[in-house]
Amino acid sequence: MKSPALFISLTVSLTPTTAAPPDGYFELKPGVTLESGDSWQHGGRHFRLFGVQACLRGTFYTDRSGTRRDCGEASLAVLAAYIADTRPVCAQVAQAIGTVFVSCYAPIGTDRLDLANLLISSGFAFASLDERGLPLHTPYAVVEQAAREKKVGLWQFDDVQHPALLLTQRAAGGETSP
Repeated sequence: MKSPALFISLTVSLTPTTAAPPDGYFELKPGVTLESGDSWQHGGRHFRLFGVQACLRGTFYTDRSGTRRDCGEASLAVLAAYIADTRPVCAQVAQAIGTVFVSCYAPIGTDRLDLANLLISSGFAFASLDERGLPLHTPYAVVEQAAREKKVGLWQFDDVQHPALLLTQRAAGGETSP
């Protein structure tokens, strides 16, 4: 027979914790002011998911019924749903003037899933590209390609444009409106 002390210590150590996030992390709770499908404001600070580019607000896709829909609003709605359903936990990974870049994980069951990966694999966000056109985080580009090939999320619509292409056109002085 096992000693009661050993049984109690094993029981306590196997119980999942639902306490505060680990040091360096903060909870991303409903109630933040979403700006897009990859950024938000909270407490006077601007946050953005690292390595992710959401659809741009004011750009459109045509759904199966032939209705034009705002692509950026679709990305924003999916981010809002993930926040409400999973209460992600985030940590700062970089900072630029006025923006805190974060990496977040979403606790789903006993798993901790990368929020950026979830958004990209569901087809409602894209891998960010640097000024040379290369992915900021290569694994996200791989996940994006798989979503594109499977035609999930926004990729199921023929007229969806990768936001990086639109941003590049704007920066080069090309198209200035979606």
